[in-house]
Amino acid sequence: MLTGCQTGGGLTSRGRAYHVVAYKPHDPSSVRVRLSTGTQTVYVMEGERLLMAAQANVGRGGASTPTGHFAIINKDKTKRRVSEPDAGYPMAYWCEFAPAYGFHEGFVWSTPRTHGCVRLHREAAARLYLLVRIGTPVDIASSQPEDEKYAKDVMRIDQSRDPDPPRSLLMSPSWFKDPPGPLLVDQ
Repeated sequence: MLTGCQTGGGLTSRGRAYHVVAYKPHDPSSVRVRLSTGTQTVYVMEGERLLMAAQANVGRGGASTPTGHFAIINKDKTKRRVSEPDAGYPMAYWCEFAPAYGFHEGFVWSTPRTHGCVRLHREAAARLYLLVRIGTPVDIASSQPEDEKYAKDVMRIDQSRDPDPPRSLLMSPSWFKDPPGPLLVDQ
């Protein structure tokens, strides 16, 4: 059985195709990431400007996502799992913020479900990957100041019942193809 760390197209609870908008930063050195484990929402900020807000899937009890202040220490668009079970499993758009913990593409559930990493839909993972660089600050807490202002407007999806793609696709280099369209837009 696969661990569910991939993302299909997916529909939201209202039947719309899942899509995330991300804006190009004016000053990439001012970008920071905030993750609210309580709302399972990631915010990418440039000062007070919201560049992207997206649903995330965080660690479950006994395997929580670490909290505190971190920085992006490694990025790998084509990362694959190295340990068993499922060595070789894609963890696309890997943005590591602590040893063995990172943001990456994967199935997004409505409840905490990961082993501590932060899974994002491909739409969000690809955009986050472009917005951050090595050294980008990451703040993870049970709540964030942005929750009150933005969380209610974040498009939600539950992929808990989505079937795993064929293993031949998961193991193919084509798995790492970017979503269509521009990933970052001007504002």
